[in-house]
Amino acid sequence: MSTASAATGFSFDHLRQRHAGLWQAYIEHEFVCRLGKASLPEASFRHYLQQDYRFLIHFARAWGLAVYKSPDLFELRRAFDALKAIVDTELELHVGFCRQWGISEQALAELEEARETLAYTRFVLDCGHRGDLLDLHVALAPCLIGYGEIANRLLARSTTVLEGNPYREWIEMYAGEDFQSAMHDELAWLDRALAGVSRERFEQLAALFRDATRLEIDFWQMGLNAA
Repeated sequence: MSTASAATGFSFDHLRQRHAGLWQAYIEHEFVCRLGKASLPEASFRHYLQQDYRFLIHFARAWGLAVYKSPDLFELRRAFDALKAIVDTELELHVGFCRQWGISEQALAELEEARETLAYTRFVLDCGHRGDLLDLHVALAPCLIGYGEIANRLLARSTTVLEGNPYREWIEMYAGEDFQSAMHDELAWLDRALAGVSRERFEQLAALFRDATRLEIDFWQMGLNAA
């Protein structure tokens, strides 16, 4: 049976449902819950911020790899726009955000990567090198889609503290129009791409998604452990 004839109409929701327990552990991690309640130790958030800067650099490299992996001009432009947004906008915003928390750009440049950062970022890049564009997108999905979902859940929750919360800007940034638009665009892309894969291919991608989500959980835990 050909891959096309074996297509079963999968979507991102099928990936999320396949590993629902892990996904819940990720989006409801103690780091995130305490961030929403304004009870997260500042040392935890500061450590996370610094390591997230290193992650963003590799995130940009991953989108550069997506440019290379793009099979046509449409995908190439889409990947290039994402790369440009990270390099020209997101990294600068992150540096400014870190500065508000007393972390200089020089300190960020000299920062040693935590083992959790190394594991996660190299996993994503390895997926992209070994696989195709869909492999890379699935490896990146827990970050791009998860952060948007987490921010929305925090804003909708009655226990979330906004007034006087030092992490309010972080929550509102990922719940903001720009990030939410990027998240929904990525969801639509994944739904289109996954709709045509065979069951065997879906199982491969589901395993990849599982491991990426595990590494996201480790990234939150890394921050929590820094307190």
